[in-house]
Amino acid sequence: MKLVILAGSGNPSLADSVAARLGTRVCRSVLDRFPDGELHAEIQESVRGCDVYLVQPTGPPVDGHLMELLFLADASRRAGAARLTAVVPYLGYARQDRRARGREAIGARVVADALGVAGFERIVAVDLHSVSLEGFFGIPLEHLSAVSLLANAIEELVTDKSVIVAPDLGAVKLAERYAESLRRPIAIAHKTRLSGEEVRVRGIAGEVAGRVPVIVDDMVSTGGTIEAAAAALIAAGSLREITVVASHALLVGPAIRRLSALPLKRVVVTDSLSMPEHGSLPLQVVSLAPMLAETVRRLNAGESMSRLLGRR
Repeated sequence: MKLVILAGSGNPSLADSVAARLGTRVCRSVLDRFPDGELHAEIQESVRGCDVYLVQPTGPPVDGHLMELLFLADASRRAGAARLTAVVPYLGYARQDRRARGREAIGARVVADALGVAGFERIVAVDLHSVSLEGFFGIPLEHLSAVSLLANAIEELVTDKSVIVAPDLGAVKLAERYAESLRRPIAIAHKTRLSGEEVRVRGIAGEVAGRVPVIVDDMVSTGGTIEAAAAALIAAGSLREITVVASHALLVGPAIRRLSALPLKRVVVTDSLSMPEHGSLPLQVVSLAPMLAETVRRLNAGESMSRLLGRR
C-alpha cells in the first residue's frame, strides 16, 4: 500500500525529516483560519487508497494543534485514505489523567476518545506522561520511548560521580530505566506541587553529596520542578554541574529564565516539539526522526514492532 506522510503545523521540520528518511516528502495540505477563527483544513494531493501517517504533536497551542490533527484526519478519511495512523510525538492533556478533586474533567480521556472517533486506526506516541494512558485508547497504541536515544546522547557526560535523579515520585520508573542503561545509582526528590508553576522539594532520598546530578523527566514545562530539584540537590551537597534530560521540551512561561539561572552543564531533549527560542541555554536536541521513520516503515510493511517497543 502506498505510504503517505501528512503533517499539521505542530512540528513540520520533524515531519520533513521522517519523510526524507522514508524516501518521500510530506503531502501538500493547507491549514488556515477564517476571520472568525474557525479552522479550515484541505489536502491538496490524492490520498485515495493510501496508507496515511499524520505527524502532529499536540504541544502549545494545544487546542489549535489538536483541532488540526482531527480536521486533517477527517479530510484524509473523506478523501479515501485506506488506512490512517496518527503519529503524535507529544500528546497534550496527558497530565490530566485523573481527578485530583471531584468536579474536574479528565482531559486525557476526552482526547483519547476524540482521536478514537476521528477515523484513526492506530496511534503512535512517544513517552506518554503515564503508561496508564494506554488504557484510555480504544484503538491500538504504539508507545515508543526516547530513553535509549537520550541515554546514548549523555553517555559521554556520565562519570563514576554521576547520580540519576528522579525529580518527583512519578519519574522514579523512568529514572530506573536511565540508571540501568547508564549503570549509575538513583536519588529521588520528594516534590509537593503548590500550583501549575510552583513546586517545593521537601528532601532528597539517596546519596548526592559530592556527586554530579543527572535529572531525568518525561518533560520540561515551566521549569519549576527542575528548579526546585536543583536547589534541593545543591543544598544536599551535590556538585554544581547538573545535566537535565527530558523527552519533551515545552519550555513555556518562565522556563527559559529559570533554567538559565541554574548551574546546568547541558539540557538534553528530543525534537518531539518545535523548539522555542532558548537563548543561551546549553540545549542539545536529539532527533526522533530515525525512530519514527523506522516505526512508520514497519507499520506500513506489516512487520513486528517488538524491537522498537522493547517487548514482544
